[in-house]
Amino acid sequence: MNVPLLNKIPYEEFDYQTLLDTIRDYAQPRMKISSLLAKGSIIRVKKGLYIFGESQRKRPFCRELLANLIYGPSYVSLEYALHYHGLTPERVETVTSVTCGGSRTFDTPAGRFAYRKIPLEAFRTGMDRVELDGERAFLIAIPEKALADRIVTDRGTGITTQKELLDYLLDNLRIDPARLRGLNPARLAEVALRYRSRRVKLLADLVSRLRKSNKGA
Repeated sequence: MNVPLLNKIPYEEFDYQTLLDTIRDYAQPRMKISSLLAKGSIIRVKKGLYIFGESQRKRPFCRELLANLIYGPSYVSLEYALHYHGLTPERVETVTSVTCGGSRTFDTPAGRFAYRKIPLEAFRTGMDRVELDGERAFLIAIPEKALADRIVTDRGTGITTQKELLDYLLDNLRIDPARLRGLNPARLAEVALRYRSRRVKLLADLVSRLRKSNKGA
């Protein structure tokens, strides 16, 4: 059943203060919130953060925006961002992010959200702001940073050569070869410096070689 007063909330994702402002004319607003939750008109994603239930929803909620709001500071990266940018074929159900805080996982009514801790210097580079309507936006890793985050956090590979890295990217991660060649080696080199990672530097050199060989073909 549609609740007309909730039409005053313009977006699918909203916080406690927005909800409270909408129902401020009720004598017992907290009881009203409890009623809306019980009826499924609104859904609590975590304390202080809500989305509309099916009966109220006008459009899909933004999972990437929720990921930024559930735990921060953070931005979407790793497997989810690789698929978002078209580097990997499979849809990823868990929204994966990087953070300079502790690693955490949240199972919510809006899905699973996982956060992997990375060094602060690496966290500060390689993010992009994606604009939504109404001056809203979410942060997501650029393709180069998403791939760098992925290979750095996979510690059990023992990769030391470009051939081993290429095999790993194509066979294990199923990275699209054309998208791999399209990455920016200079950006990867910058991320490698921030991470102080030989593996990311190896990735930068590999992409540079693939781009040169593709131009010469």
